[in-house]
Formats: sequence, C-alpha cells, structure tokens
Amino acid sequence: MTTNIQHENGFKYVERGEGPVLMVLHGLFGALSNFADVFEAFSPTYRVIIPLLPIYEKSKVETSVAGLAEFVKNFMDFKGIPQATLLGNSLGGHIGLVFTLHNPDRVNALILTGSSGLFESGMGSGFPKRGSYEYIRERVAYTFYSPETASKELVDEVFDIVGDNFKTLRILRIARSAQRHNMREDLGNIQVPTLLIWGLNDNITPPHVAHEFDRLIPHTELHFIDKCGHAAMMEQPEAFNAILGSFLEKYTHVSA
Repeated sequence: MTTNIQHENGFKYVERGEGPVLMVLHGLFGALSNFADVFEAFSPTYRVIIPLLPIYEKSKVETSVAGLAEFVKNFMDFKGIPQATLLGNSLGGHIGLVFTLHNPDRVNALILTGSSGLFESGMGSGFPKRGSYEYIRERVAYTFYSPETASKELVDEVFDIVGDNFKTLRILRIARSAQRHNMREDLGNIQVPTLLIWGLNDNITPPHVAHEFDRLIPHTELHFIDKCGHAAMMEQPEAFNAILGSFLEKYTHVSA
C-alpha cells in the first residue's frame, strides 16, 4: 500500500476516498498490506479506513476482544463517523461482531471473512515456536491454500512479531480472550445485513464454521471461494472484491 500511515491522537490508520465508510479490521497477525487490493479497489467510491489495532504495542486498551471493540468505537468517535460498514478478517471479524452487538445503530452492514467467534484452530497445532524460522514459515503457509502465498516478507513479519517477548504476551492474551469469547448465544441478535466470504479450503476456520455463522445470524449471504484459505482477500482478491462489491451496491447504493 502506498498510502502513508497517519498518526493522530494516539491512533494509527490509513484512509483514502470519499463516500460511505468502509472500515476494515485486520486479524491477530494481520497487516494493513493484507487488504491492499480491497483498499485500491474500493477507495475510488468509498471512504476506506483501516485502523491499526493496538495488538503489538503498549496501550491503555484492554487486551481482549471486548477491549479492541471499544477501541473501534473510540476511533469512530474521534474520526466523527456515525455509521460504517465493517469488514473483518479472522480476529477482526470477531471484533466487528462484538462491536455490532453493542453498537447496532453504528453499523450499516457487516462483512466477515474467516472470522473467529465460534471456532478456530489457531495457526495449526498450537502457538508458533519462537526462534524456529522454518516452523513459522510452515505455519504461515498453513494459512493459505497455495503455500507460495506465504511470501518471505510475510513470514519475516510474523517471525519478528513472535520473537518479541512483549508482543508475544499480548498476542497470547488476545488469542485466549477470543477463545473464551464464544458468540454462539449472541449471534441471533446481530440484525444488520451480513456477508460471509469464506475460503473453501480454510484450515483455521473451516467451511463448517461459515455454515454455522450463516445459520445463527438472521440476515446473511454466504459465498465460498474455491482454492482459497483463511485470507480470501489476499489469496483470491478478484473473486473476493467481486462478491464484496455486489454486496456493497445493495446496502450502500454505490456502484463500485
């Protein structure tokens, strides 16, 4: 992404475009670059904003899913955004669900892709072993259908994160919070239109998780993308953006 990260009032974010707000919430190991194709495709017709969630740094934000949902509320208040469409991947989807549950009037529509909140297997079998680059490479590749999607840059980024004691501690706390915060009993109260875009080959939140979200949330559309893992917006960006664009047209009345 060529847009510089903005720093204001303790918030870090990227923003481009005008129109209805599309706010993107990244995952636990997510980076802003994970949504580069979404950012480029939709910023000509939407105000696309990606806040950098305070997962890896010292912050007054509570290290929990609820704490991060409150952070999103504070960010929207700071930016003067009364209502937004939320797009969340993995942990970001979970945060979007919690935010929507507690702030239904501030969410126009919700898009979940590989969301936690019901079930997830983590990065495979347990937390990544620190100090083993090959192990990290294998675990990052496990996220995708095509292992080559796990670029050296992406592997290096995750390797650096898990090699930091403070960052590792925060990640563990948030991951445990996500596991404890199961939303099965709450999903029936999500009343906004909800789009589910899922990789048919997702190992982290498998297809049965998408079907369960579809069953429990009242107003949903479910789309699977073949030959695609946990990060559909990265691995199959054209198919992902086509599904997303069609949904946004219906609920924001803007043609992307």
